[in-house]
Parts: sequence; C-alpha cells; structure tokens
Amino acid sequence: MTAAVTTGLAELYAQVHQFYARHFHLLDEGDARAWAETFTPDGWFWPAVLPEPVRGREALIAGVRETHARLAAAGEQHRHWHGMVHIEPVDEDTVAVRCYAQIFAIPAGGPARLQMHCVCEDVLVRAGHGWQVRQRRVQRDDLR
Repeated sequence: MTAAVTTGLAELYAQVHQFYARHFHLLDEGDARAWAETFTPDGWFWPAVLPEPVRGREALIAGVRETHARLAAAGEQHRHWHGMVHIEPVDEDTVAVRCYAQIFAIPAGGPARLQMHCVCEDVLVRAGHGWQVRQRRVQRDDLR
C-alpha cells in the first residue's frame, strides 16, 4: 500500500468518525431536526424492532421527538457509542460502514446500564463538506 493510499484511508476514517461523533451527540441531546439533517432527504433508518424502515427527515424527526419524550417521562437518558468501525469505500462519494453500536440507559440518580448492543450497517454519501446517511440498518444482537 502506498503512502498516498494509506493517508487517504486514514483521512476518510477520521472524517467518518467525526461524522458519527456529531451525529450521535445530536441524537442523544434530542436535537431531532439537526440529527435528521445528517440523513439524505430520502434517507432511511431501519431498526430491528420495526417491520419497515423509517423514511425521510420528517419521519425521523417525529421518531426522535417521540423517543425523547418517552425517555424524559421515564426519567431516563440514552447515550450511543459506536466502535469497531469498518469502512469500505464504494466509490469516491460513497462508503459502506459496519460497526457495533451500544446504547446506554442512564436513569436519573441511578447507575448507567447497557440497554442494547447492535450491529449497524450504514451507507454514507458525501454531501457538501461532510457525510450523510443514505441508509441505516440496525440489528440487535439479542434479537438475532
């Protein structure tokens, strides 16, 4: 592998990690609109518990708002962590990403607990100065 290829992959890896850091901070803080804008306008998110994907930004916004309201009523907060990120360039503007995702639940005044562990498969596309999710499929390890 040449130094240029190695440098290019390292830069891509850093860009994708920075994307996920911002993406999940927005989600965990409940900024539904800003989080949805990290998806393409026709992007979709398919969690294992739903029979079909959530499609489009408005549906994504509604889902985040509903979830945050439910968590707030329960006195709980969620934090997402992504790791073991494997990136496969598809073309110059598209990458396929497979990683592990952990969601921690933190009740008010109580200890954090691992809520679930998942495998997340994303297709990210270059958009402007960053990346957006075109599609996301999440499989929970306990439901496999």
